[in-house]
Amino acid sequence: MPEPQTDQAARIAELAQETGRSVATAESLTSGAVAGRLGAAPEAADWYRGGLVSYHDEVKHEVLKVDPGPVVRDKAARQMAEGVARLLSADAAVATTGAGGPDEQDGQPPGTVFIAVWADGDVRSREFHFDGDPVAVIEKGVDAALQMLLDALSEAASG
Repeated sequence: MPEPQTDQAARIAELAQETGRSVATAESLTSGAVAGRLGAAPEAADWYRGGLVSYHDEVKHEVLKVDPGPVVRDKAARQMAEGVARLLSADAAVATTGAGGPDEQDGQPPGTVFIAVWADGDVRSREFHFDGDPVAVIEKGVDAALQMLLDALSEAASG
């Protein structure tokens, strides 16, 4: 069972400090909510490099170097994570993109969320399908993003 967001962020802070890793965020669907959780975590100034809210497609393409085309896709989330890690010189990054609803976006039904984590040159991603209104989808996306980042940092710390 995932940890509550404050516990997740505190554990991310602890692991980032223990391993000397810096963290960045690239968000579309979650509009900075992941960054807000990480920025409020203990000693964030020591390990959180910052984030980019790339809500408009042009920002994803021009700033994060996401390939032209639909952005509510696994590939876009992966490129967003890698792009923000490069831009902000971070050791790890998490990215979110999706269709919060109530309408579909890029041919994806509401509640479809793609999250990617880039850590030390390796990227992993997942596709989620969350129920609920846009607010519920965003909250579930934040939870999932923090958990994926926590899992990646935990693996790096133990490996």
